[in-house]
Formats: sequence, C-alpha cells, structure tokens
Amino acid sequence: MAVTRAQQPVVTAPAPLPGRARLAHPLLLLTGIVLVALNMRACLAAVSPMVGEIQRTFGLSATASGLITTVPVLFQGVGAPLTPRLTRRFGAERVVLGAVLVLGAGVLLRVLPSVAALYAGCVVIGVAIAVLNVSMPGLVKREFPDRAATMTGVYSTTMLVGATLAAGTSVPLEHALGGGWRASLGAWSLLALVAAVAWLPQVLRSRQERQGAVAAAAAPAKPIEGIWKSALAWQISLFMGISSLLVYTLVAWMPTILAEHGMDRGQAGLVFAFSNLVQVAGAFLVPLMAGRMTSQRALAVVMVALNGLGIAMLLVAPVSAAWVSATILGVAQGGSLGLGLAFIVLRTSTAAGAAQLGGMSQAIGYLVAAAGPVGAGALRQLTGGWETPLVLMLVLVLVVGAAGWGAGRNRTL
Repeated sequence: MAVTRAQQPVVTAPAPLPGRARLAHPLLLLTGIVLVALNMRACLAAVSPMVGEIQRTFGLSATASGLITTVPVLFQGVGAPLTPRLTRRFGAERVVLGAVLVLGAGVLLRVLPSVAALYAGCVVIGVAIAVLNVSMPGLVKREFPDRAATMTGVYSTTMLVGATLAAGTSVPLEHALGGGWRASLGAWSLLALVAAVAWLPQVLRSRQERQGAVAAAAAPAKPIEGIWKSALAWQISLFMGISSLLVYTLVAWMPTILAEHGMDRGQAGLVFAFSNLVQVAGAFLVPLMAGRMTSQRALAVVMVALNGLGIAMLLVAPVSAAWVSATILGVAQGGSLGLGLAFIVLRTSTAAGAAQLGGMSQAIGYLVAAAGPVGAGALRQLTGGWETPLVLMLVLVLVVGAAGWGAGRNRTL
C-alpha cells in the first residue's frame, strides 16, 4: 500500500454541540482519560508480588504460575483486532466504558476461590485491556488532533504510574485489608469503577452528538485499505512488538538475573523497581519530542541505542553496573512505549485510522511480547546461564532499530 508524506494532515471535526461543551469540558475529558489509563496496567502489575501466594493457595507448578502473567498478555494480542469493529459500531466512548467495566469484572473473577476462575479472570482482563489499548489512540487522535503526541505522552505515562503504584502497594494493601491476596487484588476493581463513573459524561456527550444534526450529517470514516499489506504498518507493529518483548522479558527475569549473579534479592528488587520508575520519565518525554519532529528516525535510533547499551551492561557487568543499566533501560523502555504509541497517531490522519493501526500493531505486539519471558526462561534452562538470552535480545535490538528507522519516516497511511 502506498503511503503519503505527512505534511499537515487535515482532521475535520464536527462543530461542538451545546451538550458537548457542558459534558465534555477538556478537564473532565482529561480526568476520564487519566483514570482509564491508570487501570490499563495496574491490575497486571498488582499480581506480580502475589504470584507466590497464589501458587501456594492452589498448589500450582512454576509453569502454571507463570501463566497468571502470560495469559493476559496473550489475550491482549488476541483481542486487539476486534476493537476497531466495535468502535465503528458502538462508538469509542461506549466501547471504553464497557471495557473498563469488563476489566473490573475480570479483576473480581480472578480472585474467586477456583483455579478456573483465576485463569478466566486473566483472559477477561487481557481482552478488556486490549480494547482499551486500541481505543485510546484513536480517541486521543480525534479529541486532540493538534496535541495528539502530547496527550499520548500523558496517558502512556499514566499507565506506567498506575503499574508502579500497584506493584508497590499490593503487599501493604494485603496487610491493611486483612483478606490475603484476594482482598488486595480485588480492591483494584474499585479503581475501574471510579474510572467508569468519570467516563460517563463522555458517553452522554456522544449520545447527544448522535442525536444532533451535525452528527447525523457527518460521513462515517473509512478504514485504511490494505493495512496488513503496508510496509509502514508492519514496521510500526514490529517496533512495538519487539520493544514490548524486551520489556516483558526483563520484567519477568531482571531481578532473577541480578540475584543469580550474587546480588541480594532485596536489592535486586529495588533496582528493578527503580528501573520501572524511570520508565515514567521516558514515556512522558519521548512522545512530546516526537510530536515536535517532522521525522522521528533519530529518536527511534536513540531509544534503540539505549536499549542495546542497557542490555549489554546487564550482560557484561550485571551487579557492578546494575543501577546504571537500570536507569538506561528505564528510559529506553518507557521511551519506546511512548514512541510506539506516538507512531500510531502520527502515522495516521484520522481517528478511525489510528484505531485500525492500533488494532494491528498491538495484536502483533502482544503476541510477540508474550513469547519473550517464556523463551528467555527456556533458553536459560537449556544453556544454564543468561548469556544466550541476553545476546539474543541484543540481536533483536538491531531488528527494532530497522523497524524504527522505517516507522519514523514522515509518512501517513
């Protein structure tokens, strides 16, 4: 499929209706986006400190316990391609509201006293997050056409803040609530409920617009034809997919790598937590810079170089350079997430196109990412060390560099 230069894409929006001004004040819309984004990683990060207790409760094997974190990632990839159809049929506002409510239901399902419910909840959570992952770029593109990259930075940062808070408060919540891991994990359904209530004005606004003359006269947006044959779409998808694979692999194994090289497990956990915290800075700043650039090739190269440097330091000096590598990897991983999401809004000219590209890129991205932790663990078991998995990750960094170089071109689908 041919692509065009992205000089000044024109996004035509209908004139605001009176109800829109009343119900969708920018601050109210921003509050809704932030609260939804807080949910998009929190329930995944909250479970990580609890995996050991869940394993003991149900008598799960190590492999079965690993599926608690892998299944949601897999189903994010499975659910992503379905979302553009849902948004075209029901509207982005109602789809986001439904996904947030389903996410809260999945959180509660996951804590029921049944192994089947545990994994079913993981599936529901994964699908709900997939819908939100794909819906949000299109919604941001539509509502903030002139500041899409900036708003992408806001909500990608908020996702990481939610994950950091959830990981850090899961154990304290368990002690405070006194109900074990079930009470701690189940409490995150309240955050989903708060987000749903905050999002209701957007649903009411969209209903008013559908009833208004302006909305009735608006032509439906056409999907991008042949997107699965577009080299640019594949480059963006591979950039997101392999970048996510690197992130999820280190999320699963970085503390273990440090501990197996002699670092105290408590200190290894602190290094890992610090790296996650640094991701917030990268996720916020990189989309801001991307939005001010005509071409993002140089920015993609910088992210790739930082990823490669951080992994190389983890390979040659895992303990002595742990804090430095954690800092570098935090900037690279958070920045790569923000840049991948920015590509979705910068390489498309309409909200419908952004949702469609988001569906493709995140379907590929999360299916690829799910293989990272499992593959790295298998290579560690096969070779007896972490050298081979880390060298392979360095090779994949080169692939990300090639994909980012193509995705950063000044083109639109």
